[in-house]
Amino acid sequence: MEVFHTESKIIITCNKRLSPYLQQEVEELGFKPVRVFSTGVELLGTVTDTIPLNVNLRCASQILYSLQSFKAADPQELYDNLVKIEWEKLIDFSGYFSVTSNVNNEHILTPLFANVKVKDAIVDRIKSVKDIRPNSGPESNKTVIHLYWQDDRAEIFLDTSGETLAKHSYRKLPGKAPMLEALAAGTIMATRWDRKSSFVNPMCGSGTLAIEAALLATDKSPGLFRMNYGFMHVIGYDEQVFFVERRKLKDKSKKEIGFKIVATDISDDAIDIAQKNARTAGVEHLIDFAVCDFADTNVPEDAGIVMFNPEYGERLGTHTKLEITYKRIGDFLKQQCKGYRGYVFTGNPDLAKKIGLRASRKIEFYNGKLDCRLFEYELYEGTKREPQE
Repeated sequence: MEVFHTESKIIITCNKRLSPYLQQEVEELGFKPVRVFSTGVELLGTVTDTIPLNVNLRCASQILYSLQSFKAADPQELYDNLVKIEWEKLIDFSGYFSVTSNVNNEHILTPLFANVKVKDAIVDRIKSVKDIRPNSGPESNKTVIHLYWQDDRAEIFLDTSGETLAKHSYRKLPGKAPMLEALAAGTIMATRWDRKSSFVNPMCGSGTLAIEAALLATDKSPGLFRMNYGFMHVIGYDEQVFFVERRKLKDKSKKEIGFKIVATDISDDAIDIAQKNARTAGVEHLIDFAVCDFADTNVPEDAGIVMFNPEYGERLGTHTKLEITYKRIGDFLKQQCKGYRGYVFTGNPDLAKKIGLRASRKIEFYNGKLDCRLFEYELYEGTKREPQE
């Protein structure tokens, strides 16, 4: 089974509502999507094609390569189909593998049972051919097999990513209620920032938005921070292909920028965490960090983007205080950010009304299971205020 050179379906998954930005990334890499849906992108390619995808994509979660699809009405039929696959040509008998799944079948009360059936089929097949049992368990840092099973249709995939791509591996200190790196990258892409003008991030928390902005501006891909992927643990892997791709990442990345990225927070601890995360990402020297109230943020005179990700009452903060904070955010945008485009990411539409400015766009996202919006404000002279209710 020569998966590194055999074309098959590839599913690139992402958080719900990130797929337009994932599609943009995939196309910029020269791939042509076959289908785009709310949680991912489908295309055709080989496992070798998944290598540049894995190391470059910012908005992706997993990259799945289809091995086979088949009818499976119950667990026994699932097992019977899986045990026929030549797993001994994919997984080293002395290796380790894990199984993940997305299952909706009347015979399955827990996905763990489906996972066990997949593991049993793989182990039984390899033992019958090699007379030795490979190790398996929950860790996703070696070979990962993914089962998608809906009603009586099943599809089995190689998860070429292994551990999720949505975390970009530089954030060692998360801070309070941090934004997922893939989501942060997607929201910045949604602003249509030109990556050549100022990026201001008051209330920066652990610094994810400012760091992702710096990584976008310098064209530094997430693959620069990671050296282990699922595709590396599949029989037939050629490490030279990976190192060629990684060299491309290094060659295209820039060390300096000609504009300001500003990140401020009222908390000393938050700024300390943000600086350490930026240092790990290699962009600390590109970001002007400061401890201050957001209203005291030094906004560069040239135009650009100013972006807030304030608390919105689901996990942090209290409503009365937050209403005051959101009104102050509106005042700050109107009075100190003329010529900029302002953005506020929130999961609380009632609090968003307190900003008091008329949004030119409301872009839909999810933060975990929370329905969120990225509100866009054009901040020209005399920006109109919404009448307060």
